[in-house]
Amino acid sequence: MSQSTSSTRAPHQLIALTIGVVYLLVGAAGFFVTGFDGFAEHNHDQTLLGFAVNPLHNIVHILIGLLGVALWSVPGRARTFGWLLVAGYGATFVFGLIAVNNPDINILNINAADNVLHIGSVVIGLAIALWPQRQASTTSPELERF
Repeated sequence: MSQSTSSTRAPHQLIALTIGVVYLLVGAAGFFVTGFDGFAEHNHDQTLLGFAVNPLHNIVHILIGLLGVALWSVPGRARTFGWLLVAGYGATFVFGLIAVNNPDINILNINAADNVLHIGSVVIGLAIALWPQRQASTTSPELERF
């Protein structure tokens, strides 16, 4: 007779891990585009798959990725990561709307494509944070066979 173990991961945890790994990879790949010069430079010629980046932006992606990888393994922590995505990328989206064409304040080198991705990250964060919790089974294993 097999029993469910606490090591079974919920979908929202796996989504959090996936987002964390993706952001880590994107942050690392961004340095191949930007190098380490122009730390907070506004230069929309430096793009990774159409998304503007600079070294500061790359570091932010790496930090978000590390958070996802660190928090995914426990359901409540994965939800916390989801809420952090919602808050962080919600604020970044609003900032991006203001900063996208203002090189004086655009220290993350945000372009319009980044703004779309930021809203997507908010939606994914909501999915992670609000994913329905599993209900504990109240039936005995013998009854579950029927």
